[in-house]
Amino acid sequence: MSEPIITPSLVLLDADAGADAEAVIRRLAGLVGEDGRSSDPTDLVDGALARESSSPTGLPGGIAIPHARAESVSVATLAMTRLASPVDFGAADGPADIVFLIAAPAGAGSEHMKVLSALARALVRPAFVQSLRDAPDDDTVVALVTEAVTPATKPEPADAPAAQTASGTSTPKTATDTSQRTSILAITACPTGIAHTYMAADALKLAAERADVAFAVETQGSSGTTPFTAEQLADADAVIFATDVGVKGRDRFVGKPLVESGVKRGINEPDTMIAEAVGASTDPHARTVSAGEAADRADEAEGTGIGIGGRLKQALLTGVSYMIPFVAAGGLLMALGFLIAGYEIGSSTLSPDMSDGAYVALHNSLWNLPAGGLGQYIGGVSFAIGSTAMSLMVAVLAGYIAYAIADRPGLAPGFTAGVIAVTVGGGFIGGIVGGLIAGVMALWISRIPLPQWARGLQPVVIIPLIATLVTGAIMFMLLSRPLSWVNTELEDALNSMSGTSKVVLGVIIGLMMCFDLGGPVNKAAYAVGVAGLGAAGAGVAQWEFMAAVMAAGMVPPLALALATVVRPGLFTQPERENGKAAWLLGASFISEGAIPFAAADPLRVIPPMMLGGAVTGGLSMALDVQLRAPHGGVFVMFAMNGTWWKFLIAIVVGTAVAAIGVIATKQITTRQPEKPLETASA
Repeated sequence: MSEPIITPSLVLLDADAGADAEAVIRRLAGLVGEDGRSSDPTDLVDGALARESSSPTGLPGGIAIPHARAESVSVATLAMTRLASPVDFGAADGPADIVFLIAAPAGAGSEHMKVLSALARALVRPAFVQSLRDAPDDDTVVALVTEAVTPATKPEPADAPAAQTASGTSTPKTATDTSQRTSILAITACPTGIAHTYMAADALKLAAERADVAFAVETQGSSGTTPFTAEQLADADAVIFATDVGVKGRDRFVGKPLVESGVKRGINEPDTMIAEAVGASTDPHARTVSAGEAADRADEAEGTGIGIGGRLKQALLTGVSYMIPFVAAGGLLMALGFLIAGYEIGSSTLSPDMSDGAYVALHNSLWNLPAGGLGQYIGGVSFAIGSTAMSLMVAVLAGYIAYAIADRPGLAPGFTAGVIAVTVGGGFIGGIVGGLIAGVMALWISRIPLPQWARGLQPVVIIPLIATLVTGAIMFMLLSRPLSWVNTELEDALNSMSGTSKVVLGVIIGLMMCFDLGGPVNKAAYAVGVAGLGAAGAGVAQWEFMAAVMAAGMVPPLALALATVVRPGLFTQPERENGKAAWLLGASFISEGAIPFAAADPLRVIPPMMLGGAVTGGLSMALDVQLRAPHGGVFVMFAMNGTWWKFLIAIVVGTAVAAIGVIATKQITTRQPEKPLETASA
């Protein structure tokens, strides 16, 4: 490197650099400008702040590493400050007192990534961080940092690779093992597998590049999964599970150091999770993935950061995530049947025992068309297929709740419990209760010690047999009447709502749909809506509930897209780009399109979104909007019984309210206009 990456003039020790991250970044950028390494420090500031807005750069241990490429920067540079008063850079464990600004020329390729990765790896070592805190002067800091970011040239010890245990799994590396880059594998998954799953994967991938670690991610999402290869599994030094649902194939990672959290942390704190995984790979006391993980989950709840409540949420969301494809496919096929054959296809005029769609599909063919002709036949078949898929909804929900608790042995009792719930009239709530009972029962039986000769039969015969028998007996003998009563009362209450009470329900639906933008609260409201849509006696009340759910869920991305157009100056360049995509996401009923905005600024984004959603939900109910499709946004307006224009009115009004709200909140504490950079004191 022709010029040193850091000099004493780029170091500021025990200084008061400002009260917030932006002030500290401005101060450090000022040092870069004064040293003649940037012709326009404001350009560098803008880049660093844009990076902060997409994902804060605070790391555990009181460290922050804001960074950016900039046209004005002439040479890769590090500017560092040791703050007298720590400043919040978004790390979960508190503010930072050691801050490095990494600046690289715009055309420098991956140069600033190499610097960042070298520095990040050094900052994982507590001894290095402590040496920065103890450094008596600028020259000492320069020497420490230069050594840390300069590639080592000495040969590595021959025994550096991780040793293998008798079982064939890698043991954690020692702290002195530097013969190769740390290898990390990650699993990301969310209830729908649409947005959070892939956003977390991308965020972790970019963080791994910044940290210069070998990285691969398996997205267990809706578009399918490409499993890790045997070589990747063998070489992995640590694994990350950023999931809100159960991990498929968890036993593949037995013995690997583990960092585990919900999927949103993978989006919001990817650098921190990568740093934690790197640390775990060299920590002999780090938590690892245990053999028979499903049987050990309750024991592992303490110390994982998830706990019993988190495990319960994961089980419920796992069930919902597997249920949604059945709901989406079935509901849209039913809606297509309505479009082709008319709404009468869902009635029972041809036979009291089945819908007209089912009757037409069973009693006619392409060579024996019904009285309504080809359109009635095609529409009837579409409706019958959709109805069949929807009829599996509760069974799939219960089966995969049990699976999330007890793994594969929970599937048989779980699916059986779901079918029983429908049989006894317990509906959606019965499916949840049955799935939980089946999962807990299967998990409990799996813990019973058996003789060696019986262990092979345990997961395929003993657990499914006993768990199914006990769960089924509980459902039929003890819970059938209570579950049926609860379900009937809820349906009666929903059907009897009118006037003010119906509007209040719409407001509550709107608040839930916009609270966490695809998270568990949002999914709870959505699941109730689709459960009503798939019920045998679904009618006007259920269709109105579903309309309110979809309309309110479309508001956040549409409102934020509108706000970026009306007041672009209140948003960063990445946010303005996200706003362009949010138009289509919102129109398609994908609430997750608002996540990049909410993750960067939750306190000023989420409340106005909830306000707009509440307005839309209440209006939808007040205007008697009806919807017979579970997904699709504006693309399923044909399934709205002629109320599509009311649907659009509710969305437009709520979107306007939310957009005005977010513009107002952004201005309350928005960034001040650009001002001249402060100069460092001598």
